[in-house]
Amino acid sequence: MSDAAQPLRDFRPRHEFLIGIDSDGCAFDTMEIKHKECFIPNIILHWNLQPVSKYARQAAEFVNLYSTWRGTNRWPALVMVFDLLREREEVIRRGVTIPQANALRAFIQQDRYPHSDSGLKAYMAEHPGDPELERALAWTTAVNRAIAEMVHGVPPFPYVRESLQALQGRADMIVVSATPTAALHQEWSEHDLTQYVSVIAGQEMGKKAQHLALASGGRYAPDHILMIGDAPGDMQAARANQALFYPIIPGDEEASWQRFYEEAMERFFAGTYAGEYEAGLIAEFEQHLPSTPPWKR
Repeated sequence: MSDAAQPLRDFRPRHEFLIGIDSDGCAFDTMEIKHKECFIPNIILHWNLQPVSKYARQAAEFVNLYSTWRGTNRWPALVMVFDLLREREEVIRRGVTIPQANALRAFIQQDRYPHSDSGLKAYMAEHPGDPELERALAWTTAVNRAIAEMVHGVPPFPYVRESLQALQGRADMIVVSATPTAALHQEWSEHDLTQYVSVIAGQEMGKKAQHLALASGGRYAPDHILMIGDAPGDMQAARANQALFYPIIPGDEEASWQRFYEEAMERFFAGTYAGEYEAGLIAEFEQHLPSTPPWKR
């Protein structure tokens, strides 16, 4: 864990309840624009996938938006896109060389450095001159630049602000995200939402499960911790901390937030959220995120 996580280590509870909130695709409708306009064009450009751009786009959209891997950190998601392309018949017939990404896999598999841009740079200092890592750094830098130029003026989903206002004074709230911290601060500040959260935790502070673990630190009862997210990774982070999970269903985000505001929030505080109610929400959530891509069905 890097020193970037110090705000989480220093966090001290003010209430009996803790709520972690994911950002992209959960609080803000930014997943589609970031991936379709920023990530994917730069995947095609920087990894020489122009001859199979159609299939690269399909693979990247499936991994990052429409599958059980939605919300995955950008590095394993990128490798997964390569793997899907490498086995697809249409790509094989075109004779295009898809990156094996062995150097990136090694970076992902290590835990000494976070899976962030700063983590990659530190890792590269120990593995100098690797062309694949240099290309990866150029790619992620271009993605961040595109996001800074493209993604602004995107408000939170309806009922997000109302929910944060209703939670204020009743629960401690932190942002739990795999997005770079600088982008999170920009988005939450742009819409005056930083006033509601104690910490904004991005990819530099570690994985989402680590965010919750550092913030909670055994200071809350497990059923007093709730993670709100739109991806299975958010649910896994909650479960790793014996916490509860409230799903924001992709494609049905507004209704999900309305249900949280009008119903689930009070169940959480009343102690009636866990069990059958939570299980029903999760079952509905999982139906929306398949593990098999459409071209294999």
